Amino acid sequence: MANQSTGFIRIIKAIEYSAKGIKAAWKNEAAFRQETIVALLAIIITFSLDFGLLERLLLIGSVVLVVIVEILNSAIEAVVDRIGSEYHELSGRAKDMGSAAVLLTIFLALFTWGMIFWSHFLC
Repeated sequence: MANQSTGFIRIIKAIEYSAKGIKAAWKNEAAFRQETIVALLAIIITFSLDFGLLERLLLIGSVVLVVIVEILNSAIEAVVDRIGSEYHELSGRAKDMGSAAVLLTIFLALFTWGMIFWSHFLC
């Protein structure tokens, strides 16, 4: 069934759906909870130390990106699990690729943090 809402009502409904998604991820996904807590701690650290605007944007953006990719991975897993519990190569591949996306994003965040901290404090 297509969404019949338009204008401002459509924006409000989109916000409500997004809030439901975040609530579901928090309730059902341990990895999402862990990554969100780490992201919040990382954001506090970025404002506790003397970084410039661009450095803060890169540090915060990298950890927020991990949380975003984790939500997408959780959505992929939920759809695959909804289809069925029996093993299928494509289902396994979809879950593995989602997990790989999260891992690569974590590596990107660690690299970003490492490079900024190295250039800021060790050079």
